[in-house]
Amino acid sequence: MVQKDPATRQTSGLPDKGKVSGNIAAFVQKVGTMARPNAAQDGRLLFALDATMSRQPTWDLACSLQAEMFAAIPKPSALQVQLLYFRGFGECRASKWVLDGDALARLMSGIDCRGGHTQIAKVFAHARAEHKRRRINAVIYVGDAMEENVDDLAEKAGQLGLLGLPLFIFQEGRDAQVEAAFRDFARLSKGAYARFDASAPQELAALLKAVAAYASGGRDLLKLQASGQARALLAQLPS
Repeated sequence: MVQKDPATRQTSGLPDKGKVSGNIAAFVQKVGTMARPNAAQDGRLLFALDATMSRQPTWDLACSLQAEMFAAIPKPSALQVQLLYFRGFGECRASKWVLDGDALARLMSGIDCRGGHTQIAKVFAHARAEHKRRRINAVIYVGDAMEENVDDLAEKAGQLGLLGLPLFIFQEGRDAQVEAAFRDFARLSKGAYARFDASAPQELAALLKAVAAYASGGRDLLKLQASGQARALLAQLPS
């Protein structure tokens, strides 16, 4: 069990969209020409967040950055996203599936962070259940702590990997034990790990765009990626 340490938090303002590199803009444009046009085959992405009290300082940042995922998949293609969050005493809730950033932003704006322990096992269980109903192409998880049995979670992450459901895990803070666990979950699920770096929101936005591109079109779209940050994340994916 790895306890939270609020003193290690970093805070930042909202992202400066003007700082997103030209390479990212070019990649997004290319994705728009290649993403699947068939609405029945739109990518599906589960966006899971730790909403316990220690994450309150960066919740607004997460709310602002989520729109970048949709920006990576221009119309007429689409990316379906479901928001899943946990907080408080055993509360873990999932939204409906939405097709645009505004709808997801409205859902996120109505959530406030509350004290409680992590419920990552519920995130993995929900992802598996939803995936069995209809394929999910990727899971993004953003969190800062891991207060559950690491071996149990590793087994569940491995099960997701066997189902072809990769975890893209973003760690807020720099707790070494949390990092080791999160990296292992990503590896076992055949996904990838990166930091939720509040001091460099434009880089984080680039990474979210890359995951969205993966959810929409798989590795073929990622071959167009020119961002060094995204390449470093996606290089972890098995070939």
